[in-house]
Amino acid sequence: MLNFLPGPVLFIISLSLLIINTLVWSSLISLGGLVKIVMPTQGTRNAVSTVMNRFMWAWACCNGGILYLIAKIEWDVEGLEGLDKNSWYLLISNHLSGFDIAAQTYVLRNHIPMLKFFLKRELAYVPIMGLGCWALDMPFMNRTSPAKLKKNPKLKGKDLATTRRACEKFKNMPTSIINYVEGSRFTKDKHQRQNSPYQHLLRPKAGGIAFTLSAMGEQFTSLLDMTIVYPDAPDDILFWVMNGKVTKIIVRIRALPVPQVDPTRYFSESEYRVEFQRWLNQVWAEKDQQIDALLQTNQNVADSTDSANHTQAS
Repeated sequence: MLNFLPGPVLFIISLSLLIINTLVWSSLISLGGLVKIVMPTQGTRNAVSTVMNRFMWAWACCNGGILYLIAKIEWDVEGLEGLDKNSWYLLISNHLSGFDIAAQTYVLRNHIPMLKFFLKRELAYVPIMGLGCWALDMPFMNRTSPAKLKKNPKLKGKDLATTRRACEKFKNMPTSIINYVEGSRFTKDKHQRQNSPYQHLLRPKAGGIAFTLSAMGEQFTSLLDMTIVYPDAPDDILFWVMNGKVTKIIVRIRALPVPQVDPTRYFSESEYRVEFQRWLNQVWAEKDQQIDALLQTNQNVADSTDSANHTQAS
């Protein structure tokens, strides 16, 4: 390992390796997208998708190798028991850093299908990135703006119907969809502006997960509630990881029943939406308590270790 090197040197090394790792595998995935375009049947396209997902798995493994090289990180992970790569999962998580997705794909790479995101349809036309996401079977969705819906009420419900058609291929393809329900990464400024009722979290937004459940809820085997904590990292987590200064990552996963969402009622009845938001708020309140307990336990362990080291030194 290279964590004996100065932080700035580690940052340059890790940044270079991460860029190379991403460029190599994203290039292969994009090339796979070109191959997939000319495949004549859905079966052959699914075969290409399987290879592309192995490339994403390799990207996640290489990220883990880079972390091993630049830092001595203790992975404290619970909740992987019983997960199955041949099942369908909707995963929700708190969101702290741009590093989250690398950590999550690494932890989950051998336990559930590779993670996918719902993406705006416009991203499909972005050169290279759009082709790569399509090759990985990232689901693209339409989201008509409220202004357009007001001008043309007939469009109501068409977004959901289009997304459902796009997700039909997942019926025979084990899939994991991840949704960061807070909408953006946690920062102290955002937390304060929101007047969040949670100590360690932003307010959760129910719209995205409700849309996902409306589009393919019957396909999911389980809802996975994932909590990620970096107990010794300052605010800029990604920067400190790349400097080799993060020494521990805590991950907790719990499987919950998949909530049923009636799309007709959700998008037309405010009381129904409030009830669903109340359920999500409760999940988030439990997550907030869990994070607080994890941080407190980790601090107690660190204090005990420091005390023992001080006693030995004396």
